[in-house]
Amino acid sequence: MSREREDPARRVQAFYDAGAEAEWLRLERHRTEFAVTLRALEDHLPPPPAAVLDVGGGPGRYAIELTRRGYRVTLVDLSAASLALALIKADEAGVELEDVVRANALDLGRLPDAAYDAVLLLGPLYHLIDEGARRQAVRQAARKLREGGVLFASFITRFAPLRDLAARDPGWAEGRWDYLERLLQTGVHDSGEGFTVAYFAHPDEVAPFMEAQGFATLGVMGCEGVAAGHEEKINALTGEAWARWVDLNYRLGQDPALWGASDHLLYAGRKS
Repeated sequence: MSREREDPARRVQAFYDAGAEAEWLRLERHRTEFAVTLRALEDHLPPPPAAVLDVGGGPGRYAIELTRRGYRVTLVDLSAASLALALIKADEAGVELEDVVRANALDLGRLPDAAYDAVLLLGPLYHLIDEGARRQAVRQAARKLREGGVLFASFITRFAPLRDLAARDPGWAEGRWDYLERLLQTGVHDSGEGFTVAYFAHPDEVAPFMEAQGFATLGVMGCEGVAAGHEEKINALTGEAWARWVDLNYRLGQDPALWGASDHLLYAGRKS
């Protein structure tokens, strides 16, 4: 079967099954993204022991940290290898996740409706290249939320892959300029090269898209702040110096002028 006709979900699953450890380590390399996202969760989550559903949470970086903080977290992912690693990492951290469920973000029927105070959707939306599928994933997540519950959704920005390409391998573009122009117009990455099948969102579409699914916007932020692509030395800091950079990037990441310069956008909204 050609990669063009292969089920996108299978491609995504295979990518993360093969790279579960790499995904766990990614947020060690990108400490700013992790720390800024946690700050947003701190600001908008109800206090523990609220029930949190982490959909597409991979090997459990956020699920384990929130459990450590006293939340009751159910972790859901498409990748069996990622879930297996999450159980190992949770045991190493001395915490026990509320539940671990293998499922697709497009079908959460195995989970109870209106049972969670918050839902994290920090990965699935940037692997769903069809807008109808993205709407379905958000609707599935919304069904699991209690009235007034909070949804957090992550997007990779339209310009992130080009920044990465410019920094890592600008020569890759030779002979592929038509593909890159199409990516800029549509946000769709489906070449089978590099990152798995993905949708890169334009910053201007994020809040309107989520509001159209019935959410009242609490905030949008660029997770890397001013450090996107320049975070290596910041991520090596510790103590007060690190804390001040996290605070700066969290504050500046909420400035719309910086959203297109970030790699990841985080949306927070309340179910209305």
